[in-house]
Amino acid sequence: MTDFTADQAILTSRVRDAFGPIVELEDESGKTSYYQVVQEFDVAGAAYAVLLPEDASKDEEPEIFKIVTTGDELELVTIDDDEEWENVSELYDELTFPE
Repeated sequence: MTDFTADQAILTSRVRDAFGPIVELEDESGKTSYYQVVQEFDVAGAAYAVLLPEDASKDEEPEIFKIVTTGDELELVTIDDDEEWENVSELYDELTFPE
């Protein structure tokens, strides 16, 4: 996987359109948490959502999820590949804090 640049990203709103500005996620143990949708974008044929826990402190980093679409179903999944996560995280920083 190669590094992404801000000009390759396409801002989207499919999670916000489907669920609204706050999404409810359930972890493996069944615990429900609420997240604010901060940003969504597509890059290199993949889609990502940046979410911030609703009860986050101002210093807390947002979490980045991959958006997987199966038919009409939209699912947010954890990015397991370290290199992919790092590239997407750096892209989000570039989109959020342009030099």
